[in-house]
Amino acid sequence: MDNAAVYDELIQIFKDRFGSSPAHSAYAPGRVEVLGNHTDYNEGLVLSAAINFGTFFAVSPREDRTCRLVAGDLGHQVTFDLDRLEPITSDTWANYVIGVVAGLQMHGETPMGFDAAFLGNIPLGAGLSSSAALEICSGLALSALYGLDVSTLDLARIGQAAEHEFAGVKCGLLDQISSLYGKRNQLVVSDFRTLEISNDPLGDEACFLMCNTRAKHTLTDGAYNERRASCEAAASFFADTLDHPVTALRDVSSGELARHRDAMDPLAASRAAHVIGETERVNAADELLEKGDLAGFGALMFDSHESSRHNFANSCPELDAIVDAARKVPGILGARLSGGGFGGSAVVLLHPRDVEHARQAIARDYKQTMGHPCDIRVITPSDGARVLT
Repeated sequence: MDNAAVYDELIQIFKDRFGSSPAHSAYAPGRVEVLGNHTDYNEGLVLSAAINFGTFFAVSPREDRTCRLVAGDLGHQVTFDLDRLEPITSDTWANYVIGVVAGLQMHGETPMGFDAAFLGNIPLGAGLSSSAALEICSGLALSALYGLDVSTLDLARIGQAAEHEFAGVKCGLLDQISSLYGKRNQLVVSDFRTLEISNDPLGDEACFLMCNTRAKHTLTDGAYNERRASCEAAASFFADTLDHPVTALRDVSSGELARHRDAMDPLAASRAAHVIGETERVNAADELLEKGDLAGFGALMFDSHESSRHNFANSCPELDAIVDAARKVPGILGARLSGGGFGGSAVVLLHPRDVEHARQAIARDYKQTMGHPCDIRVITPSDGARVLT
């Protein structure tokens, strides 16, 4: 369903469940990470985009402290109390919203409970950050409900805290920032040291294919947390070794890594090679975009995936099959995994005129290699999250 149809269906679900129209609603898009993989929590640089798929959240006030939350796609309802906000073990999708409510309570009063429902069209488990979209749209709608003035960055941090404290994932801020700062036909440029956010025009000569491998994508099994711990160990090594300040891998060059790699734990060195290389690739990409060199930009995407495959080990056979197929298709400029990895989606850069040919070629090659189809959609950089009513 397109976004308009999703919104209409959500409003009908809300009316059917609660007997009236919602008082407030909000929308937040998913995101695609284009370059800068796992650099956000290493104080590095990332290029991303809000996409043309997202999640809608509708809410109305109650007269008591009870909160009723409905997942529109499942039809399930979770009930919780504003005075007892804690993670739940069943219907764990509700933890993202419960965590957001807890974060909003740090910014003002939440004097009444609410009835709420949400619905989206972001493929779950595709690595397109459906969880952050839910956090941000619920945060916007609930801020409107409670009359809270929460800054954009604070709302992103509230979403991140919900992931940390209620979902058990030590994510960075990339997903939330991308959802909030997206602009139509532009990439989001995030500096996670300074939290300076800007936008780079991508132009009308390029678009993306989102190739969902349908491979399991979950970061709560410890794989994400292990990668983050390895990066922190590498940064600690360089802080003790180099003659200049190091607070994160952002401060280390590939040359310094090469000189000291033999003295490092091999696993930490490999993880560091990926993150250091990614920040350098984003710097190079920014210059290429300024010159309109999409071929050079796409080559960096291919390089990024090879680093994910060999250094960070956060790819998988399904993602590799997409990227390997893309390399063989005339007109495709670049391809790589997007997001945390370990499954989910690959993103492919190409000219709009080559979409149908590329879509068919990748789908055919992927099915021959993996034995099952992948879901391929055209995605475009889109405007970020917003309150609708």
